[in-house]
Amino acid sequence: MPSSPTTAPAWTKAAWFKPAAIAVGAIIVLGLLVLLARWLRSTEAVSQFIATYPGHAALPADTPTGLPLWLNWSHFFNVFFIVLIVRSGIQVRYTTRPQGYWKRNNKGLIKTKGQPKKISLDLWFHLTLDALWVLNGLIYVILLFSTGQWKRIVPTGWDVFPHALSVVIQYASLDWPLENGWVNYNALQLLAYFVTVFIAAPLAVLTGLRMSGAWPAKAPRLNNAYPIEAARAMHFPIAIYFVAFVVVHVFLVLTTGALRNLNHMFASNDGEGWLGFGFFAAAIVVIVAAWFLARPLFLRPIASLMGSVTRN
Repeated sequence: MPSSPTTAPAWTKAAWFKPAAIAVGAIIVLGLLVLLARWLRSTEAVSQFIATYPGHAALPADTPTGLPLWLNWSHFFNVFFIVLIVRSGIQVRYTTRPQGYWKRNNKGLIKTKGQPKKISLDLWFHLTLDALWVLNGLIYVILLFSTGQWKRIVPTGWDVFPHALSVVIQYASLDWPLENGWVNYNALQLLAYFVTVFIAAPLAVLTGLRMSGAWPAKAPRLNNAYPIEAARAMHFPIAIYFVAFVVVHVFLVLTTGALRNLNHMFASNDGEGWLGFGFFAAAIVVIVAAWFLARPLFLRPIASLMGSVTRN
């Protein structure tokens, strides 16, 4: 008896159809946005608006020029920790059977009342990275304000908003604004950096702290004012924001003068040489290696230095 022809499972077709439809829809929307932006730029009003607000808001007269070496190092550690925080956060969120557990020994300088709680090795790694990221951020903010570099990423006038709108139109039209990040970020960059440093980062810390074991459990008024459900609802979207920010940031760095931008970010100079690219490549190697080495086999010995590690 001849066998009936086989067909692909319905769920397979459906699984391919949805992301394909989303991708096609996104391309169509982007295409329409480009056409709209180019049409707007052809009008006299928008053309005059861009001429008046080319994209770079005025900075205070004493704003420092260039990026210091300490900022290069802080930038590297920030990227390093964020990548691993996202990786460990995904593991904490979706792993149902952890490959190890960690419990603090309640010895040394920091002690708590009662029996220390056992947490998954993934959560220990996530919290450790969080602490290091916060430490790096505190050092960054202190140096930012003590050296005057804050003036480059904090709006000091209302003109930043029309300049930012001008940059959006220029980017959307694929006729991008002139970049000179060594002296002055464009207004959209400035606002993005401000939101990331002074809004998204503190919210990530506050929501993560609310969800951690360090938050006081016996504080009914505080817990009612700031319920854990609110922290959980915000924490994951904030992580998505950081991922989106990094993706867009890297894309623009590589498409608006890669060598010069990488020298700004990794070599503290405004040249067109390959030094910044070399440091960038080394940083990528270190981050990729850390990504693959962040496994229980390598995490257990490090975690055991801070507490006891068990398999269950």
